[in-house]
Amino acid sequence: MWAVVGLGNPGRQYAASRHNVGFMVVRKLFDRWGFERWKRRFLAKVSYGRRGKELVYLVLPQTFMNRSGEAVSALRSGLGLPVECLIVAYDDLDLALGTIRVRKDGGPGTHRGMQSVVEALGSEAFPRVRVGIGPLPEEADPAKFVLEPFTPEEVERLEPSLEAACQAVEMILEGAIYQAMNLFNRKQT
Repeated sequence: MWAVVGLGNPGRQYAASRHNVGFMVVRKLFDRWGFERWKRRFLAKVSYGRRGKELVYLVLPQTFMNRSGEAVSALRSGLGLPVECLIVAYDDLDLALGTIRVRKDGGPGTHRGMQSVVEALGSEAFPRVRVGIGPLPEEADPAKFVLEPFTPEEVERLEPSLEAACQAVEMILEGAIYQAMNLFNRKQT
């Protein structure tokens, strides 16, 4: 059993914001995989289905970004999910728009949603897919920038990275995390 959690903020006003890239990845997986319709459980919207022999949950926390750990913790306890079977997709201001990075584990950095998840789980030992939304424009307020919607030009550059993030998640589910890291963590030229 696995869970793929996208970090973001609930509500229509945030749906297209940079901070909701994690939600965008999970929704894209939902469309791609044709899972059950969304239900409210574990402080989140949850869908599930099978990928090969594995039962996989798709999860959109409804607790707002800075409290994402509450939903992830409720999900983990409710399902009896091992922490290493949790994949988290989220935005990263330090990565250029159009790029992704895959990690097997590690610290949350400055991302408050990830800080909440790591704190709630008491562990950093779970895979994650970071989707670039940067760089931060000069003199821009990071807190405001992440809550703004993408421009049409940015959406064009974002789409391939959302597709890559979905591919990375699928590779992780297939036991190919190191291959995903080799494929997606290369420097862009």
